Amino acid sequence: MKVLISGASVSGPVLAYWLTRHGFTVTVVERAPQLRKTGGHAVDLFRPAMEISERMGVLPRLEAKATGTDRMTVYREGIARPTSVDLTKIYGATSDRHLEIMRDDLSEIYYEATRDDVEYVFGDSITSISDDGEVTFDHGTPRRFDIVVGADGLHSNVRRLVFGEEPEFSEFVGAYLAVLSVPNDRNLDGEFVNHLGAGRMAGMYGARHLGDARVVCLFRSEPLDYHHRDVARQKELLRAAFTGLHTEVDAWLGRLEDTPAFYFDSITQLRMDTWSRGRVTLVGDAGYCPGPAVGGSTSLAVLGAYVLAGELAAARGDHTRAFAAYEREMAELVRASRAFAATAAKTLIPASRLGVWGLVTGARVVSALPSRIGKALARLNTQGFRMHESMKVKDYSALISA
Repeated sequence: MKVLISGASVSGPVLAYWLTRHGFTVTVVERAPQLRKTGGHAVDLFRPAMEISERMGVLPRLEAKATGTDRMTVYREGIARPTSVDLTKIYGATSDRHLEIMRDDLSEIYYEATRDDVEYVFGDSITSISDDGEVTFDHGTPRRFDIVVGADGLHSNVRRLVFGEEPEFSEFVGAYLAVLSVPNDRNLDGEFVNHLGAGRMAGMYGARHLGDARVVCLFRSEPLDYHHRDVARQKELLRAAFTGLHTEVDAWLGRLEDTPAFYFDSITQLRMDTWSRGRVTLVGDAGYCPGPAVGGSTSLAVLGAYVLAGELAAARGDHTRAFAAYEREMAELVRASRAFAATAAKTLIPASRLGVWGLVTGARVVSALPSRIGKALARLNTQGFRMHESMKVKDYSALISA
């Protein structure tokens, strides 16, 4: 059976890997002219994604590219003395297996695990999908596929073509995320320097294998007026949100015009009753984004891609049965991720000075506790900090083609 996947970032290559192992013929189309290497930002892989990556044989490469961020220095707005936080304790309380990696590195490793067995078409995009599987492209000739999968992110082109415009399914969480690349003037290696104020947070981190550093900004806001490809307007909005938080943050913002990489988007959830229609389905952020930076969307995307491939194999390519089973397997995990993300967004970006104090104090207490106690306390709340540990990785190994 022929499967077309739109998107070569994370869930697309993972899905392609497992589909080929199950005997499907896979093509991946990517709008960008080549594998994206735009600077990227750090993403978290929790236990389910770690297990799946291990089964793919790429875990050693992921570990070699880990950021190694293990400590955080927090400066509260208006308070000179910083607070030190042991991030290994925080991550340890959250998940028994965790790895932080730059998104571009993650995408490249998954791509390289599949490029010899999968047809990749860069610099093209889907323009239409017929009920019988005929697909037209911006540049390529029309082709017919048995199954089409949108793995093309929050602003999915496949979702728009098949289900409708994004506003019909999106729910704004009330915050925005921005990331820019800057020189590593602080020589950061394993440290996250965080400036925290009411309604806004700006931090900088580096990694030993990066030539520069990243600044990540989160801020609360009412919906802002901009287009998701209007970079000049996005930078203007970011300056307005953060100017005056701290002189160091002002210096980071001063790099906006010459930064080699910039990302800005709303923290938005997708809420769809179903993410399958006919021979088309969605995976990862394209179908059930819980919210960038706050809901573990990368791990959810990896797990979703693995489950979709497994259910298609179990149904022997019968997409009607497979899609229904895929949605049943993922439904509760998606719901839990949405609920967790909504809470996490409010927690990570406190609205008041008291909230800022509470966040910093809580992080300091957890980092001061013995690891075993922190983990024990976190295990009492599987829908909160330990949510990802409750996600089971189903075994589809018996279905893999010889």
